[in-house]
Amino acid sequence: MTDTKPFWETKSLDQMNSEEWESLCDGCGRCCLQKLQTEHEHLVRYTRVACRLLDVESCQCTNYWRRKALVPECISLTADMLDEINWLPKSCAYVRIKEKRGLAEWHPLVSGNKASIHEAGISMSGKVMSESNIHPDDFPSLIIEFTGD
Repeated sequence: MTDTKPFWETKSLDQMNSEEWESLCDGCGRCCLQKLQTEHEHLVRYTRVACRLLDVESCQCTNYWRRKALVPECISLTADMLDEINWLPKSCAYVRIKEKRGLAEWHPLVSGNKASIHEAGISMSGKVMSESNIHPDDFPSLIIEFTGD
């Protein structure tokens, strides 16, 4: 019997194929939250306001393959971008792999259970609301802090 390590332990992010890359997304929904950034501090703060395409219960994009056409400001994350952006949470699998911290035990690839991200309380399921229902002026009053990343 061969003991082979999973791809995320043997490949760097830029060595992964598109299927591997996509499977790293744990489905937390945090990257789909509206963020506020102060100019003088360059500090990014998340809000409880999600992109209009995010299903706020399942934390899945309702139109993932057309998201860029429907929401032009949506980011198609690549390995090269990880050095340039500062708004991905520390819990993000892409960040964890880049920092050589491995995947968390609640990550679906580790647990074998897609619901483990929700069960661990990491996902935004039931914690956020769609931007369709919120005026942008109200975003600052809806800042959320993450603990235990």
